[in-house]
Amino acid sequence: MALSLRRAGHRVIGCDLRDGAAEPLVAIGGEAGRAVEAAAESDIVVSVVLNAAQTEAVLFGAQGCATAMRQGAAIISCATVDPQVARDMAVRAEALGLYYLDAPISGGATKAREGRLSIMASGSGAAFDAARPALDAMAETVHDLGREAGAGSAMKAVNQLLAGVHIAAMGEALALAASQGLDLGRAVDVIRVSAGSSWMFENRAPHVVEADYAARSAVTIWPKDLGIVSGIADGAGLPVPLTHAALGQFERAVAAGWGGEDDAAVTKVYARDAGLSLPGEG
Repeated sequence: MALSLRRAGHRVIGCDLRDGAAEPLVAIGGEAGRAVEAAAESDIVVSVVLNAAQTEAVLFGAQGCATAMRQGAAIISCATVDPQVARDMAVRAEALGLYYLDAPISGGATKAREGRLSIMASGSGAAFDAARPALDAMAETVHDLGREAGAGSAMKAVNQLLAGVHIAAMGEALALAASQGLDLGRAVDVIRVSAGSSWMFENRAPHVVEADYAARSAVTIWPKDLGIVSGIADGAGLPVPLTHAALGQFERAVAAGWGGEDDAAVTKVYARDAGLSLPGEG
C-alpha cells in the first residue's frame, strides 16, 4: 500500500516495528521513520495492522499517532475490528479534531502492490474528502458504506465469514479428493471450472497441491476474524453454525503448530484426522 501511494506521487513515510520493512519503499523514493514523528508531518495516517489492540496502540497508545497529528488530518484505519471498536475510535479521533475513516481492506498482498484493493469504508463526508488522495492511490474500488464508522467493519465481517468458510471448505474438499485416491492437481483443474468453485478455492488449493505453505495470509488471522464474526452474530442473536465449524478447524490448525503457515494449511487438519498424506508429505 505504501508503494502504491509513492507511485502515485505522494510523499510517504513508512513506519514498521520490523527492521528493514521500509526498504522497498525507500528504494523508490519513500522514507522510513518513527510513527509519532511521521504522524506530526502527515495529512493522512494509514494504519494497517492485525487487530483492535494493535490499532489502539498505533493510534492512541503511549507512542500513538493521534495525539501528534495536526487538526484536520485523517486516519484511515484498515484492520479488521468489531464495528463498535471502529465507532469508539472514530469518537476518540474526532475529539482530537481528526477525521476517522473505518476502512477495512480486501484483495491481499498482490492487489495491494498494484493499488487495486477493495476498501469497505464508512465515515463522515469530510473524512472521505480528507482521505481521498490516499484512497485513490491504494484502491481499485472504494465502497462508500455510509456516514458512520462501523459499517465498513460490519461489511468486512460479512466478507470474512465467507472467505474463512470457503477456505475451510477448500481444505475439506481436497481431503475428500485425497481420500478417494484422486490426483489433487487434477481435482483443482476440474473444480475450478465447475459449479463448486470459489475464488478462495482457486487461489488457495494450488498452495496445497504445490506443498507451498509460505504465508500470504496466515492461519492465525482466522481465529481472530471469525471470532469477530461470531461475536457480532451472538450480539445480533444470529446462529452462524458454518462460521463456528470453520473457526474450530482454524483453531485446531493453530494448536497443531501451523498458525504461521499459509491459511491453506487448514487442509492438514482434515488430512491428519483421516491419516492421509498431502503433497510434499511422506
